Amino acid sequence: MKNKTPIVLPELNNAAEPKVLLHCCCAPCSSAILEWCENNHIKPTVFYSNSNIFPHTEYFHRLNEIKNFLLQRDIDFVEDTYDHDLWFEHIKGLENEPERGQRCLNCFEFRLKRAALYAAQHSYNVLATTLASSRWKSLEQIASAGQRAVESVAEISKVVFWNQNWRKGGLQERRNSLLKEYGFYNQQYCGCEYSMRSSRSILKADI
Repeated sequence: MKNKTPIVLPELNNAAEPKVLLHCCCAPCSSAILEWCENNHIKPTVFYSNSNIFPHTEYFHRLNEIKNFLLQRDIDFVEDTYDHDLWFEHIKGLENEPERGQRCLNCFEFRLKRAALYAAQHSYNVLATTLASSRWKSLEQIASAGQRAVESVAEISKVVFWNQNWRKGGLQERRNSLLKEYGFYNQQYCGCEYSMRSSRSILKADI
């Protein structure tokens, strides 16, 4: 597949080669992006850091989906520690925020800061995330969280946030095609118990 989305890699100091750590949230959101990277001669390492996902069985369901997909494509994979209690500390007091509210921003920052720290400690100079592929999420929040994440590790290493809009250039359509082709489990909520509540409200309103 030839995607129309242009490669807009961030500028790196001293013309360094990009070594990309791609934070991935799930197989459906990641598949078209990883295919696009492969077609454009970019081989990222996938970093799975999603302590927001609830319940634990849901976390493992999504984890196994993406691991199976990566195995077929020979893509390196790193799983972060799952710690829902620690994640909760970062969104505490924001339980009743709507989707795309402050809770979501805090959630993105929590996960991307963990990804940025791993990148800084393991010589990656570019951090990206598949969160920017979902039409249900705020691109502005993701860009802000990504920038704050790389700034949080600036004293350790120079990591640049790759602020790419993964919804354009036919990638959304390709995502839907790959979802059917691979028979991915297509979750109906972002991940946390609060997004589950919001999703159920939307579904009820559509009935």
